[in-house]
Amino acid sequence: MTAAAFADPWRFQPNIEVYVLVGFLIGAYVYTVRVLGPRAVPPGEQPASRRNQWCFVAGMVVMFGASTWPVHQIGEDYLYSVHMVQHMLLSYVLPPLLLLATPEWLLRVVIGTGRGYRVVAFFTRPVTAAVIYNLVIMLLHVPDVVNNAANSAPLHYSLHVLVVSTALLMWSPLVGPFRELQMKPGGKIVYLFLLGVVPTLPAMWLSLADKPVYSRYGDQPVRVWGLGAMEDQQAAGLIMKLGGNVYMAVLIIVIYATQFARTERGENSYRRRLS
Repeated sequence: MTAAAFADPWRFQPNIEVYVLVGFLIGAYVYTVRVLGPRAVPPGEQPASRRNQWCFVAGMVVMFGASTWPVHQIGEDYLYSVHMVQHMLLSYVLPPLLLLATPEWLLRVVIGTGRGYRVVAFFTRPVTAAVIYNLVIMLLHVPDVVNNAANSAPLHYSLHVLVVSTALLMWSPLVGPFRELQMKPGGKIVYLFLLGVVPTLPAMWLSLADKPVYSRYGDQPVRVWGLGAMEDQQAAGLIMKLGGNVYMAVLIIVIYATQFARTERGENSYRRRLS
């Protein structure tokens, strides 16, 4: 692409496909909760809790913000560090929100209790889900994949779908709608810790490389915020390493604190236990 094509990094560019997708998801969720839900749950039970609904709203905000102007355009055409923020939103923030937004009855209706359930149970096993997700993460850092995706909208969006889909599998053992497929609190802590190990490899590679590894971001004639190619690449590595680890550490602390508080209440309760 010519320098003229990059003359204005902040020019507005619509993303019609994202608008249509988000609009469709909102309409489908409202229809499901208000029309189908009352028929699927016992009388007097809410089809979707307030937590479900707020998580869905937050998920749509994250999806829209991460996939449209200016984050999408800056991340695709100018700064790999912004591209990294976009991917972290789509893999670390959006998937758990979507899972928490999904009522248990809805997923059971969709997949049933037979082969569909067994397939979901297999792919959401912690080891299986983590391996699949981390293989996708490694694939997304291959230079040819990054450079080609930046020049091909269909490939770019296909990779985003792949990221979100595999991240949904990865987060299911933690916050999936099916309680029986979730891990115990101790297992969740170990799982979250290990999830932060594999992304360290590409993060170190980006941070320690002595030249730009992606020609798409190394040859830009226009720089945003004055960031050079190497500064941008090192920032991306730090965001991936530190941002991901801090996020996982916060979740570990929340899980530990929640479990500790629950245990503490039980041990110090003055209520008599019934034999």
